Amino acid sequence: MTYHPKSDFMAVMIERGFLADCTDYQGLDEALIQGVVPAYIGYDATAKSLHVGHLLNIMMLRWLQKTGHKPITLMGGGTTKVGDPSFRADERPLLTAQAIDDNIASMKNVFAKYLSYGDAPTDALMLNNAEWLDGLNYLEFLRDIGRHFSVNRMLSFESVKSRLDREQSLSFLEFNYMILQAYDFLELNRRYGCLLQMGGSDQWGNIVNGIDLTRRVIDQQIFGLTSPLLTTSDGRKMGKSQGGAMWLNADMLAPYEFWQFWRNTTDADVARFLKLYTELPVDECERLGALQGSEINDAKIRLANEVTALCHGLEAAEAAEATAREVFEKGGVGDDLPTLKVTAAEVAEGISVVQLITRSGLAKSGKEAKRLIADNGARIDDAPLTDAGLMLDAAALASPVKLSAGKKRHALVVLEG
Repeated sequence: MTYHPKSDFMAVMIERGFLADCTDYQGLDEALIQGVVPAYIGYDATAKSLHVGHLLNIMMLRWLQKTGHKPITLMGGGTTKVGDPSFRADERPLLTAQAIDDNIASMKNVFAKYLSYGDAPTDALMLNNAEWLDGLNYLEFLRDIGRHFSVNRMLSFESVKSRLDREQSLSFLEFNYMILQAYDFLELNRRYGCLLQMGGSDQWGNIVNGIDLTRRVIDQQIFGLTSPLLTTSDGRKMGKSQGGAMWLNADMLAPYEFWQFWRNTTDADVARFLKLYTELPVDECERLGALQGSEINDAKIRLANEVTALCHGLEAAEAAEATAREVFEKGGVGDDLPTLKVTAAEVAEGISVVQLITRSGLAKSGKEAKRLIADNGARIDDAPLTDAGLMLDAAALASPVKLSAGKKRHALVVLEG
């Protein structure tokens, strides 16, 4: 990146590693200097919570607000009814309108932790594209908007091309998604003066479509900016772990497990993740990331604390660190571990340790739990667990039992009174 920005926002994007590409560096930079720039990122409501994979873009909106501009979180109440086909092998399951509304209500809680919403010029807005998509007249939409789209060009976009090249079905419903997303940008510009759409680099084609459409229909210049699609240094998709998605909602993933995910960052990723996911000064991120030997663990704890404090609050971060120290350094149980509660009736005739490992989330299936035991990867109260046929009764569970998968994943089994 040779461009030297004048605006604070572009300087942060480049310096901290958020920027993959931009439709017009200089034009956007000038707009950011001239006044408050409203910018949006769209979030389809396909689940009750966002996950760590969304966190990079949420941080972009946070920096946008901190540098004096207006973030817009656009909830895809309308587009979720279609489903984004980008780089997917198959069509998303279609959700009911009620399920979509429930998901949006649940997702709102996370945004409020990162952004300040309100009526001031740089306060964030939360909008729902169902507001303009649900009432569209099909024939009018085809005539006024559809005529600006070339099917030849749409077929050339990588997100569509890769699906067709693999001879995987792409429904006409999904094919419409990029037109609807382009229309979102046009409507946001008309209604709210939105000048910028941001997203992951897989959204480049959709963003460019919105810019072209807005220029053709109302002759307005608007901009697009993308972030890199992150993978960890060992090649895994960001936000995925052995246990599944790393959700941002505390009711879907315990803050301790969230903290532990960041604590387990590979050495090579520490500096990069500190720049992207915390607000520590860049030189401090680089200093921490350059630590060697056991000292790098201090940097990982700092990363975990900073990210968890932003998402779940300072108390949750401090509690997670205290639990980790209790579990790892003193061999204790720790109050904040993920907990499986079982009733006396369930264990009246004994319950298998394989079932407990599976139900506590340490393994996805009984087969995986048995393999974990066979490979000497399971522990019970910090002692090696070698018997896959072990049964636990109420007496064995009179005090909490700690189960472990490997060195870093733990859960408590507690007998309810």
